[in-house]
Amino acid sequence: MNTRQRTLETLLFGAPDKIPLMPGGGRKSTRENWRKQGLPNEVEDGDIIEYAYRQAGGKLEWPKTGKRFGVDQRMMPQFEEKIIERKTDSQIVQDWKGNICEIGNEFSVEYLRAGIDFVTRRWIKCPVETRADWEDMKRRYNPHDPLRYPENPLALGKELKNRDHYVGISFSGPFWQLREWLGFENLCMMFYDDPDLVREMIFFWQEFVSVLLKNTFKYFVPDEVHLSEDMAYKSFSMISPDMAREFLLPTWIKWGEIIRDAGVPVYAMDSDGFIGELIPLWIEAGINACDPIEVAAGNDIADFRRRFGKNMAYRGGVDKRAMAAGGKVIEDEIARIAPVINDGGFIPGCDHGVPHDVSWDNFVYYVKLLSKATGWM
Repeated sequence: MNTRQRTLETLLFGAPDKIPLMPGGGRKSTRENWRKQGLPNEVEDGDIIEYAYRQAGGKLEWPKTGKRFGVDQRMMPQFEEKIIERKTDSQIVQDWKGNICEIGNEFSVEYLRAGIDFVTRRWIKCPVETRADWEDMKRRYNPHDPLRYPENPLALGKELKNRDHYVGISFSGPFWQLREWLGFENLCMMFYDDPDLVREMIFFWQEFVSVLLKNTFKYFVPDEVHLSEDMAYKSFSMISPDMAREFLLPTWIKWGEIIRDAGVPVYAMDSDGFIGELIPLWIEAGINACDPIEVAAGNDIADFRRRFGKNMAYRGGVDKRAMAAGGKVIEDEIARIAPVINDGGFIPGCDHGVPHDVSWDNFVYYVKLLSKATGWM
């Protein structure tokens, strides 16, 4: 099987020859530590996982990547990235989304745009605080702007039609996007103080993404449409399931109808935190895969499989803390999730970005265990 077939067979509960090997990768601080601990400097960042697989003893042909079909949902024009004030140990900056926040001096503003590493920040001001701010923000989202799509979408779509690699496109969900505009606390207050404005903003984002999807599907049908919401804490969702049903579910359903009508097989959702009370809503919306299944947040993938059966596939689910501990701890962790791996509908991997406390040796050993569990050894 090629990578595309293997991934679809796994996520759709088919019969893959082996399960995709997707252990997860580290951001800058993690990779820097690994290079101090034995990862050769000449190994490019994009080749680290294959190198770990080879170091673990893997012999199979490594899957090739290929072209993507880029769809840009970001605001156009963006705000100016700039430093507003420098302090002794920190700096106040404006990022491309118009947020003003305080970050450490060890970071640049680019870190807030490119996801180079995990950055703790203190939020000071978000871009939408008044109705005038909202009117200005809306003008930055023209779904028909050709810059949002590949330069020659027809030709690229034809080229990708018979691809061997798996291709998805990603969008922010309504909760995520409103939080980007308003800030988390202001959004939560607005659900109570001005629910009509919340509905207006959600509907605007719903229609914007709907047009992006429809325009894309004229030229290209991906294997997956992936949403990001990040709407859960360690033990509960950030808004109640009832509020999610009232405010968010209609948009998830609307997009799901467009996605299914186009023939996209995988409709997926990303959210950190405990998602057990949200999965039923996602299933109702037609979403059939989710990630990253953070173990520290109380997500039990075996329990999810018992409760939700084959209505939901998963990616992630390997406890990053067990990866850091290594040895018998990670062995027990892989044994814990093995029944779900064997049951199908699960691509195991780190339950978020691999943190810097996972040593290079422990990462290689984890990749070895995961390779054996997924059929790569």
